[in-house]
Amino acid sequence: MEKANVKGLSIGYRRKGKGQTLLLLHGGVSDSRYWERELTEYSQDYEVIAWDAPGCGVSDDPSKGFLLKDFAESLAGLCEALKVSEAVVLGLSFGGGLAIEFAYRYPNLTKGLILVSAYAGWAGSLSPEEVSERLKKGRAQVHMAPEEVADLWLPSLFHSTPTDAMLDHERKIIKDFHPSGSLIMLEAFAKADLRDVLPKITAPAVLLYGEEDVRAPIHVAKGIHEKLPSSKLVHIPQVGHLVNLEASERFDQEVRKFLDHLF
Repeated sequence: MEKANVKGLSIGYRRKGKGQTLLLLHGGVSDSRYWERELTEYSQDYEVIAWDAPGCGVSDDPSKGFLLKDFAESLAGLCEALKVSEAVVLGLSFGGGLAIEFAYRYPNLTKGLILVSAYAGWAGSLSPEEVSERLKKGRAQVHMAPEEVADLWLPSLFHSTPTDAMLDHERKIIKDFHPSGSLIMLEAFAKADLRDVLPKITAPAVLLYGEEDVRAPIHVAKGIHEKLPSSKLVHIPQVGHLVNLEASERFDQEVRKFLDHLF
């Protein structure tokens, strides 16, 4: 684990391999440990960087009122610190929404987008009632024990029965969440509406979604695909929110196909 100072925040990251850069952006109540398999798998052919977003992992918590654009600015600052001039950005869930925001604000840094179970912000993809319900749960978790927070999240992340190793790994990561940092992230994402941003993005994109995802259902995928130019939508059957864990072979196949096309 390494760290960089980005606009007054200490940002943690993992970096492995050489070549064209692949940036990995995790979801909520998570951190760069989520991408341990991908760091090993893709670093054979690429430079792979997985960050801890502000408020996650070993990174500092941001100040109250930190918005999605501020997360994108922090990511751009990390790229500058690491001398990354261009990258394919792969984002899961919140990380997918952040990837969209980043591609819009920093097109010269964005070679391509791989959006996995992504949202156009919660406000841009979900009903006001659903956003309100998710915020309610997010605010409640600040006062819960770490084990209870893991129990709150895990049932909605998988479709099939996950292995004990998968559950243990995810539970360990979720239990290390930052109460204040995660709330800032959730509130920023609840406000984000990227529907008007999507048509302005020029980078090629592939969208990977599980057909059984209850967190980012297929209508969310279609809403992004319809507005995002040069995008390809891939539905993966019998898979939930964590596509790369439940269908790692298919995930790798689609990611490598996209990367091979770009490079």
